[in-house]
Amino acid sequence: MEMTNHTGYGKDYTSFEELRCPTDFTSDIHKHLISLSAVNIFLSIAAVLGNTLIFVALRRESSLHPPSKLLFHNLATTDLCVGLIAEPLNVAYWMSLVYEDWDVCRFSAFASFMAGYVLASVSILTLTAIGVDRLLALLLGLRYKQVVTLKRTYAVVTTFWVVSCVVALLYLASHRITVWYGRITIVFCLTITAVSYTYIFLKLRRRQTEVYKRVQEAHPKLTVPLDIGRYRKAAHSAVWVQLTMALCYLPYLVVMALRNNITMSSSYFLAWAASVSLVYFNSSLNPFLYCWKIAEVRQVVKETIRPALCCVCSCINVD
Repeated sequence: MEMTNHTGYGKDYTSFEELRCPTDFTSDIHKHLISLSAVNIFLSIAAVLGNTLIFVALRRESSLHPPSKLLFHNLATTDLCVGLIAEPLNVAYWMSLVYEDWDVCRFSAFASFMAGYVLASVSILTLTAIGVDRLLALLLGLRYKQVVTLKRTYAVVTTFWVVSCVVALLYLASHRITVWYGRITIVFCLTITAVSYTYIFLKLRRRQTEVYKRVQEAHPKLTVPLDIGRYRKAAHSAVWVQLTMALCYLPYLVVMALRNNITMSSSYFLAWAASVSLVYFNSSLNPFLYCWKIAEVRQVVKETIRPALCCVCSCINVD
């Protein structure tokens, strides 16, 4: 995750390595870093197991429109990569500070930054795409499946990954490009998402009112091209995922917003590290949200887990 500022602290840090591997104020927070590392190991395992189940569920679930399923699949991919790559690198980074292994610190700090930046960027872009996808489903009606195709969605998802990786690598040339891209992307995505869901729910309310009026005018067998109840559930599910991500990212954004106005210290560094852990916690939480808010995914997960639980219970009974 981003932690890039070269001025505004008590000491002027002139490089990424000096900023992320400080030798002058982390010695008194070793116990806290060990605790955060233990928490991140647990979150890493939870993210891997949970998102693996979601992969299985999405593959078996057939009621979702394929492009929509691909977007959720991509979001689960970023969450899985957080558990497999970003969090282990973060643990290695924090433990290198504890053991004062500065070679490992420099490598793991940069690697964790790159992984965190790319995965966070793709996650935010994908969540925005999910909101736009729900909006297009409402606006286009019967033309939705003709306009939003699997091929076009693959192209969009691929663009997300390529752009995020390229911008992250540009940090080697100029950190300002990477930082400003991140800021602009967050503002742009939050704006698009807010507008999309506001319009969706206003449109749904208006359409539902129209349907009720027609039904009351003696049209009991009225059919509409859009299943409002089912669409409303899908929109609510996406909103829950969006809100959870916003809550997990908010402390990190606050900490980063304050970095120019305070002196770099062990307390600030610890607050930053804790906020990064909360960002990664979102990747462990998303699978539970999918199971809670998406009935089809929940059912497939139950069907997947049940045989494994029966096998475990049988082994226990045999013993």
